[in-house]
Amino acid sequence: MIPWEELASAQAPEGDTLRLFRRGEEFSIRLQDGNELMNSRLGGSEIALATLSFARLGTRPAPRVLIGGLGMGFTLRAAQEVAPVDARLIVSEIVPELIGWASAHMRPVFGDCLLDSRVEVRAGDVVAEIANAKPAYDAILLDVDNGPDGLTRDGNDALYGEEGLAAAHRALTPRGVLAIWSAHPDPAFTKRLARANFDVKVESVRAGRSKRGSRHTVWTAVRKGR
Repeated sequence: MIPWEELASAQAPEGDTLRLFRRGEEFSIRLQDGNELMNSRLGGSEIALATLSFARLGTRPAPRVLIGGLGMGFTLRAAQEVAPVDARLIVSEIVPELIGWASAHMRPVFGDCLLDSRVEVRAGDVVAEIANAKPAYDAILLDVDNGPDGLTRDGNDALYGEEGLAAAHRALTPRGVLAIWSAHPDPAFTKRLARANFDVKVESVRAGRSKRGSRHTVWTAVRKGR
């Protein structure tokens, strides 16, 4: 079996070390303790995050979409496939090195998707992007940390707590979509979304791109009100 080769490492804002590995055509991003955050052979649930979001958003002219977390680009590439030609796809990635990895070490995974004129990648915290949303977004797709229960950032309450959900509600256009990926189901979070004035749909989707294997959770929540 081909051994794993470490290609690069980076510090996350709260001090965690992210390590990029390659084995043949397979890539893996892990924490220092070995916990795997993402793998290039998976991505089915991250793809679903985009496709389910656009399905609930429906047809509208020039949709403006914010994607929180670049990762291995599964959500971005899926959004590119279904978004209209006049869409704007803004990706916010808090670890700048991951943006560099996309066009260097992980070029076999990303291809030329970052050259799409609809795409803008910004190094920074998606919390700030949401707080400063002008104009508002038609959809906000969050694949940040491991979902509402998180692994690496204590500050994720700023996204998934009551104040964070209120900020997302303000940052969306009427009937805009807030979509959230999680490694695990969370009934309490579903109720929190509903209290934040969203029409919530929860789906269990395959982690990989086959009909077998573990499942992840995707919430698509449509903004109520004007």
